[in-house]
Order: sequence, then structure tokens, then C-alpha cells
Amino acid sequence: NGRIMKCLTFFLLLPETLKKTKKSVRSNGKVPGCYEIVPLSLKKKMAAELYPASTNTNKLMADVHFIVGPPGASKKVPAHKYVLAVGSSVFYAMFYGDLAEVKSEIHIPDVEPAAFLILLKYMYSDEIDLEADTVLATLYAAKKYIVPALAKACVNFLETSLEAKNACVLLSQSRLFEEPELTQRCWEVIDAQAEMALKSEGFCEIDQQTLEIIVTREALNTKEVVVFEAVLNWAEAECKRQGLPVTPRNKRNVLGKALYLVRIPTMTLEEFANGAAQSDILTLEETHNIFLWYTAANKPKLEFPLTKRKGLVPQRCHRFQSSAYRSNQWRYRGRCDSIQFAVDKRIFIAGLGLYGSSCGKAEYSVKIELKRLGVVLAQNLTKFTSDGSSNTFSVWFEHPVQVEQDTFYNVSAILDGNELSYFGQEGMTEVQCGKVTFQFQCSSDSTNGTGVQGGQIPELIFYA
Repeated sequence: NGRIMKCLTFFLLLPETLKKTKKSVRSNGKVPGCYEIVPLSLKKKMAAELYPASTNTNKLMADVHFIVGPPGASKKVPAHKYVLAVGSSVFYAMFYGDLAEVKSEIHIPDVEPAAFLILLKYMYSDEIDLEADTVLATLYAAKKYIVPALAKACVNFLETSLEAKNACVLLSQSRLFEEPELTQRCWEVIDAQAEMALKSEGFCEIDQQTLEIIVTREALNTKEVVVFEAVLNWAEAECKRQGLPVTPRNKRNVLGKALYLVRIPTMTLEEFANGAAQSDILTLEETHNIFLWYTAANKPKLEFPLTKRKGLVPQRCHRFQSSAYRSNQWRYRGRCDSIQFAVDKRIFIAGLGLYGSSCGKAEYSVKIELKRLGVVLAQNLTKFTSDGSSNTFSVWFEHPVQVEQDTFYNVSAILDGNELSYFGQEGMTEVQCGKVTFQFQCSSDSTNGTGVQGGQIPELIFYA
């Protein structure tokens, strides 16, 4: 399409170009070669003259105008029917089909002006210029006018910018636009980083159907009390959208059946007593029955689901083939054990498996970090207890962290505790774990001897 547009641009302005060329010939007495007829600078000028998204729009030969955007915020955009018809079957039917539009002005109230200009820019020049605040509107325009290449570019842009804070909103949009690949990527993020996704502002912006789909999700990797609080936050936002007072009754009404999709009985008794029981959104009878369900031998029938969510099963990448201990190592005095890794598929790092004491039961204080290019992406300061065996002991980050493929990350652990511990031997530079391949390199941050061949950090715990 881009080459066709350039040819069209050339022929439309050819007479003017030839006039300029003749003047040039008279002035210097030389006949220019074919490549000199339309210099690159003049081509850019011609494209700018025809391209209606330019800030200094020239209406040269425009045969149609669009009034884009809702009343009061619309923008008049000139264009050329033939150019649009070549790039879109919808525009072709609009201008040259059996029911062709004969009006010189066409109103498009459901498309944002900025998105429409991005659409036209692609159709005129094959250039795609996407921004975070307009990409969803551009995707809508590309879908409406059946411009698949631009739609695909929008989806790719959204996938690269996908994170927990916008995953729920993008899930809602991906369902609307019927983009299964984007939908799947949204679920990957929402499942693994459920707590962050449900606590985000974007969660309160989703439609009710998407809310119900998320709340019924079996793989949500979070506590049920987080789900309940997120549902209440959504109900408050929905009351405001509908102009209703934010009261417990109105929140129940806007939630509808979504309230009964929350698995309240799977909370601990303490979580229920300190949270849902005091939220005022449950009736007295519901609260009474749930307390009885926790404590009574003869349990009442409840309208809420009773089975706990399965969540995600963490996977473990073990990088050593054996472990050992000696009287003179492994020792900890505030020094750092660190290793670099990369994966061939996008995953979520949830924590580390560490070795513990080789001299019986012991408690360790530990600081773990995940970094990329020196920037800390996640960390946690916590404790763990080892039982004197060569088993690994799990230490978790506060939230799982998304790790991109083919990029090296650095994980580190600084331990304080019993100085003698187990350590790994016969380390591997490449490990296949399920469908994910890990590669390991030594880290310059390691000051306690850990490397590819041996040392600490025997396991990476992840979701995929």
C-alpha cells in the first residue's frame, strides 16, 4: 500500500514537478536524470501535502472530509477517497460500493480523532506511530475499518506494555476486540501477579462481565481476602459511575451475582472476622451462617463457593547436580552470593531456593534481590529456618516479577546465620525446566564464591 501511495502522490503532483524541472533546465542548461525528476526532499514535501494528519494540512485535491469524534470534541479531517479505498475494504465499500456514500462530509463519532489520524498516516505512508494513551482507540479504528496490519501492530504494542496495573483493562479490551493471543497474555499476568492486578486502579475500570470472569478464575494466585477487597473497590467505583450514593445496599445491587462468586468461606476465620464480616455488604443472616460454617459441626448451606482456588503451582529450576559440605565452607559474613540467568520464554520469578546449615537446625536472615542492568526489580528481607539437611529452603519475593526472554537478570542473596552450610556442585550452564530453558552466567556481584559451577542459590522458583 505504501508504494502505491507514493506512486499516486508522484502522479498527482507530476505536472507541478515538471514545471519546476523545466525552470531548472533553463537555468543551468543540463537535462536531469530520471532520478533527479523528484528529489527526496520534494517527495517528502508531496507526501506532507497529501497526508491529512499533518499539523499544517493542505487540502490539495481532497475529495472527502471526515468529522471525527463525539459532538463538541470532533475534528474535521480531509482525505482522498481513492487512497482510503485502496487500503481498506470498508472504505472501498463506503465510496465505490453499491451503497456508496455520496456526502462530502462523513461523521464518525465513535472514533477518537488522534486514533483516526494514526490510521490515515498508516494508509498513506505505511508508517505506524503508536502511543500508550491512544493505542486502544487506534486498535478500535483498525478493527472497524479492517486494517489488519495496523491492528496487529497495536496488539504487539499492548503485549510489550502489558503489566499488572493494566492487565485487567487490557483483558476487557482484548475480549471486546476478539484478540485471543492478547487475552492469553493478560491471563498470564493476572494469574501470576493477581494481588497487584486486583489492587490496581485499572481493575475498577473493567465492565461487569469481565469482573465476573476474573472472580471465577481458578488460577488466581492470591488470597481470597484480596479478591473480596478488590470486588468492593470495583463496586464503589461502579456506584460513582452510575451516580449512586456509595452505600452497602447500592454496592450489593451493582455487584449482582458477582458477590456470590467470591469464595468467602475459603478465607481463614480471622480474615473473615476482620474483613468481610465487618464490611456491611453481607446480610446479618449471611454473616451468621458463615460464622456457623467455620465453627459448627452441623454446617449451614451457603450461597458462596466452598472450594479454595487452585492458584498456580510454582516450578523450580535446579542448577546443581549434587551438593556437599566441608568444615571450611560455605561461610556467610555479609558477603553476596549471586548468579546471572536468562530464559527463552517469558516467566515470573517468585523466589529462590537456598541451602541451609550443615550443622543441624539453624535460622538465617536473608536479603534477596532481582536486578536487571543494575536496577533492582524486586527484593525481600526475611528469615528462613533450615533443618540441617541438604534440602533447599524457599525464600519468596513480595510479588512475582515478570522476566522477559533472552535478557540476562541477576539474582542475589546475602545471608546472616550459621556460617557452615551446604553448597552446590557440578553446576550446569543450561537447564531445561518444563518448556523453559535457563542459561546461567557468573555474576560480578558475587563476592562469596557463588558461580556457575558451585555455591549458593541452587534454585529459581518461577511461574510459567
